[in-house]
Amino acid sequence: MPITPATATHSSSTGTAEAILLELVDEDGTTIGTAEKLAAHQPPGKLHRAFSVFLFDEQGRLLLQQRALGKYHSPGVWSNTCCGHPYPGEAPFAAAARRTYEELGVSPSLLAEAGTVRYNHPDPHSGLVEQEFNHLFVGMVQSPLRPDAEEVGSTAFVTAAELAERHARDPFSAWFMTVLDAARPAIRELTGSSAGW
Repeated sequence: MPITPATATHSSSTGTAEAILLELVDEDGTTIGTAEKLAAHQPPGKLHRAFSVFLFDEQGRLLLQQRALGKYHSPGVWSNTCCGHPYPGEAPFAAAARRTYEELGVSPSLLAEAGTVRYNHPDPHSGLVEQEFNHLFVGMVQSPLRPDAEEVGSTAFVTAAELAERHARDPFSAWFMTVLDAARPAIRELTGSSAGW
């Protein structure tokens, strides 16, 4: 994984990873504290800040990622281009750009805010709970992908019709349809009505 200023501050001088902290928020998205990442996802879950990125190619196809099998949460399922959590004090936009680069090896272009959505999605397979105040972003990907195999199992660019077929056939993250539906107005603005989103 590339070391960026944001990730470097979360590694200790001995090379061992420190506990990753998430920003806890209230129902309005105001920061009220922090919690360790895994603890925040234990039932019933603690409401925390997250982000979801939807990137499209110039043909209006959505970039999906299949989460790596080694992920502790929702391994092997398909989801949106990139999702994650800002570090405490990190702007969601900066976190979204950072993690897209770390996971997929690309910097998004025309990345824009697409609103927020709040949800509570238990994951039946892991028993963990996604209790999130999620910041949505849409943008373009215009350079070749270089996925980090520890984060990403596979990628695919899909049209709206192809996504519907794949969603009916393959396992997707518990939060995928919630964040996609919330981001649709901004996606349509980016891709145009002919793309079918």
